[in-house]
Amino acid sequence: MLNFEKPLLELESKITELQRMSNDNDNDSNIDDALKNLRDKADRMLEKTYTSLTAQQKVMVARHPARPHFSNYIKGLITDFTPLAGDRFFSEDPALIAGIGRFKDQPCVIIGQEKGHDTASRIHHNFGMPRPEGYRKAQRLMDIASRFNLPVITLVDTAGAYPGIGAEERGQSEAIAKSIESCLRCTTPIISVIIGEGGSGGAVAIATANRVLMLEHSIYSVISPEGCASILWRSSDYAKEAAEALKLTAQDLKELNIIDEIIPEPIGGAHRFPQKTIESVGIAIEKSLEQLVGQDSETIRTNRENRFINIGS
Repeated sequence: MLNFEKPLLELESKITELQRMSNDNDNDSNIDDALKNLRDKADRMLEKTYTSLTAQQKVMVARHPARPHFSNYIKGLITDFTPLAGDRFFSEDPALIAGIGRFKDQPCVIIGQEKGHDTASRIHHNFGMPRPEGYRKAQRLMDIASRFNLPVITLVDTAGAYPGIGAEERGQSEAIAKSIESCLRCTTPIISVIIGEGGSGGAVAIATANRVLMLEHSIYSVISPEGCASILWRSSDYAKEAAEALKLTAQDLKELNIIDEIIPEPIGGAHRFPQKTIESVGIAIEKSLEQLVGQDSETIRTNRENRFINIGS
């Protein structure tokens, strides 16, 4: 439960208690009426809360551990998924998963960061922070997409590229730059969806796409609010102010024409209704693919390049 949801938690506790009493006292109309009133109140409170989230609250929702992750979207949207491992230079990076599968019977390449769902899987996937070999694997898959004329779907959910010494020694910045270049060079459509956190170059490396979509309560920024506050104010205590200044919400980015579409989340966020969220993302991807599949490769590349050149103009 997020800290700004505490009043809702108290209400839900009362609902649970009344539900227990209702089960013990069959056909008690007074309890049933009270239960209905409390549920209506909880629904109104939830809607009011989630239609007026601040930027910092959206950061908290975007990082919620119960939000559907890359692996959940694969299970819900992709059939015949075959992961392809390794960068053919150094090793496999489980923080970034990439492979070939079918989306609505359309063969495609799928790439995304996986954060993990429990302690063991989070450590295995390095909390969704790829190392250079992850981005070099992405480059390899982009080349495969061009060679076999496969559209690319990328699902972005990372706090950023891994900043460890080993990653820097193996050329983290070069790997990210080459991954962006591979996106721009790809001759097939690329659809990118920010499903949680879109952090820094670690996100842009696989989000340099023809269409960039964002879930309603996801975030996309050059730096985390805490990192920004530590630089500007010398203290992460100013993360709230930094979140507002960074314009990292989907609504801000749509207004700035940095993203193309906001995918609505169910009231209460993706972490409450993961299956509905996955279905909404699937519908949005399908619509974007229909607009792009069939265009010639030069048009696809030129439009993608112009899209990024024109940002901020």
